[in-house]
Amino acid sequence: MRKLLLSLLFLVAAGAHAQTDVIDLWPEGVPNVRANPGPERVDGDRISNVSRPTLTVYPAAIDRPARTAVIVCPGGGYEFLSFTREGRQYAQWLSSLGITAFVLKSRLGDYGHPAPLQDVLRAIRTVRAQAAKYGVAPDRIGVMGSSAGGHLAASAATLYDQPAGRTGAQLDAVSARPDFAILMYPVITMDPSAAHMGSRQALLGAHPSAELVRLMSVEKQVTAQTPPTLLMHSQDDGAVPIENSILFFQALTRAHVPAEMYFFERGGHGMGMNPGLGNASNWPKRAEDWLRDRHLIVQ
Repeated sequence: MRKLLLSLLFLVAAGAHAQTDVIDLWPEGVPNVRANPGPERVDGDRISNVSRPTLTVYPAAIDRPARTAVIVCPGGGYEFLSFTREGRQYAQWLSSLGITAFVLKSRLGDYGHPAPLQDVLRAIRTVRAQAAKYGVAPDRIGVMGSSAGGHLAASAATLYDQPAGRTGAQLDAVSARPDFAILMYPVITMDPSAAHMGSRQALLGAHPSAELVRLMSVEKQVTAQTPPTLLMHSQDDGAVPIENSILFFQALTRAHVPAEMYFFERGGHGMGMNPGLGNASNWPKRAEDWLRDRHLIVQ
């Protein structure tokens, strides 16, 4: 395992300057933009007060790329984005596998629902519409998210046709359905029995309607059209209960959607690509095997 982690760290370091482009998601104007939002805030790894959503591009870093794309949704409870640990580091790892990665900088709780959903669906539509430009196939576009970013990725996987995710732009005609999903210790349900209440309040407000709670409890939105999904979660996650991943996996199974899940005894919350977490630190190899088995990376 130590050898694997050292190799991953080397690849991350080697890819540190691989990004080549930042895409403005709403060049025609951000929908429902707030008046005088103030500057974006950066505090170490954390980005908040996002009013200009973007995608940062990390091209595939091998000679035989897989023509696969992944849109990465960092976590942060819908209050901030853990842009390095759950964004850039994942993107550089994906790039090392021959996947073109796009790190999403989405709007957060200061906008609330449906702004984050609009941003992630716009990201998928943008990448699909420009697939040839980035050397990817339009039917090989996935999403990956951690914690609240996992909820956003799972929302894309289940609510891709939601009217609230459209803005009336011409790009709405492009499909926003991802072709696969990788969910890392995701927030899934908004039901208080297992919800991460901080994410729920940031996204839905203090007193959401029962209808909105049900809509954004994405385990209730799974259908046979939900894309194949890989789930990772730790038993000792003290922030987002492991029941979130269990609920989603059960819903996928009922809908006959191909799915795998890996549960680890320890790893806590926000394990990212950190070493020293026992078997949980080996999750990139499990994910690589899953991607390879689904022919999403070069054999």
